[in-house]
Amino acid sequence: MTHSAAMASEILTGKTILEAMNTDLVCDAINVAMREIFLQFAYGRTQSAFSEGGLEIGAALEDLGKTQRSQVGTSYATRAKGPRYMEVAEGYVTRLALDADSEIIGYEYLNLGKMMAEINKGVAPDEAMSLAKGSYGRFDEAVTFVNPRQD
Repeated sequence: MTHSAAMASEILTGKTILEAMNTDLVCDAINVAMREIFLQFAYGRTQSAFSEGGLEIGAALEDLGKTQRSQVGTSYATRAKGPRYMEVAEGYVTRLALDADSEIIGYEYLNLGKMMAEINKGVAPDEAMSLAKGSYGRFDEAVTFVNPRQD
């Protein structure tokens, strides 16, 4: 779903809330999710409004002990710089891979859950960071790379 949200950041840039609500966002799941998010904005609700007594303490995936962590997939986009993926399902995005048309064709990420699991086993932080890095898409085919937080 974070990948669909990343695509939505490309599609929704510069649109009003009304235009965004009337935009097809690639897949049914993200269309429904975005509609519900907009409704929550309109009515001022939060996730805890849908759970009796709010969310339970420890309701996140990190309790499963599989290097998963609760997170919010974050993607930004501006007309001047285009989309920037900050955090996706795989983890913290360190670099975006761009093609000759400056379109995103992949990204490099750091899985913070895996990194911390390695550090807890006694692995040196630099090595743990290296072990927890990965890439997605056609990352190796990029013409250029950008740091989504700086470029």
